[in-house]
Amino acid sequence: AAGVKHGVVQDKLFLPGLLKLRRLIEGGFFGQVLSVRGEFGYWVFEGDGQPAQRPSWNYRAQDGGGIVTDMFPHWEYLLHELFGRVRTVQALTRTHIGRRWDEEGKPYEATADDAAYGIFELEGGAVAQINSSWTVRVHRDELVEFQVDGTHGSAVAGLRSCRIQHRAATPRPVWDPDLPSADRFRAQWQEVPDDGPVENGFKAQWELFLRHVVRDEPWRWDLLAGARGVQLAALGLRSCAEGRRLPVPEVTL
Repeated sequence: AAGVKHGVVQDKLFLPGLLKLRRLIEGGFFGQVLSVRGEFGYWVFEGDGQPAQRPSWNYRAQDGGGIVTDMFPHWEYLLHELFGRVRTVQALTRTHIGRRWDEEGKPYEATADDAAYGIFELEGGAVAQINSSWTVRVHRDELVEFQVDGTHGSAVAGLRSCRIQHRAATPRPVWDPDLPSADRFRAQWQEVPDDGPVENGFKAQWELFLRHVVRDEPWRWDLLAGARGVQLAALGLRSCAEGRRLPVPEVTL
């Protein structure tokens, strides 16, 4: 209202793997999107043997820590921008590791959630399931991956890579637990090529903001978009506390 140009960082949208995923969506590759499954996380050491890879305040709720507060705002804008507005959220959080060691080697009680398991209903009917954890050992190609399944095709996108399987190339596996499978499922997917050099995500968005400030070019990543992410994190924590699915109101001025 005051005419001040403002914005928030949504850097994950500008990563190579997610740019490829957007390209597929805009090209109609998926047909109707049915579901999105996300896996994010890695093992953050407790700090007693090996140093923790994250600061100790991340694990203290009283200091603003917690993986929901950290990651749900990212999931909100990724889902919103790529697939549609989040309409409902149901989340279960856990503090799996209750004792950690800080930067000075002193033990402390971990009071913040270090893992969150979320289900998000999206506008249009698609369902997203995203697991976020600092207590998981990685058995995937990247620290975060999203599998998108649609009527015409599927994709698995990470930070940098994106692999696809079209309906016409989808194999026909048969369930038989008594025989070893001859299928090599990963080999049946096709890599999406790069379509040119990709800048650092923060740099790419910063340049867009400067063009907005100087040339008044379009800009949609404003403080209202940031508020949507904060709202989803708050609703995720409330959903866990109340043990129920919650509607996500549309954020407006």
